[in-house]
Amino acid sequence: MIKLNNKTYTCPVDVTLSFIGGKWKILILSHLNIFNDRGFSEIRDNLPGISEKMLVQQLKELERDQLIEKKVFSLKPYRVQYNITPTGKSLSPLFEFLSEYGINYLKEHGIDYIKDQQLYK
Repeated sequence: MIKLNNKTYTCPVDVTLSFIGGKWKILILSHLNIFNDRGFSEIRDNLPGISEKMLVQQLKELERDQLIEKKVFSLKPYRVQYNITPTGKSLSPLFEFLSEYGINYLKEHGIDYIKDQQLYK
């Protein structure tokens, strides 16, 4: 067992999943890894199905865990941009693996994501 920040984890994978687990965090991080300097609405528009409340919560948690940073550009109107931090960027091999795995899985099921990529934008 691993004790860290008043929590107990079973293994290093458990520690990592505590930061990036759930449906949305890995997608947010992957998006910011490719497209840095994104505003709230740009992130939301890239994640169909996420509610604004959930996105706000996930962004706050990722910022708290220092995987992303938020830059406030103006208060009226409120304008921010999110960037992936070097700590978040260190997860790049994971994003690449997950993407490659997904592409291969789709191909095995008759979908050529690379060829038909324009369909998914």
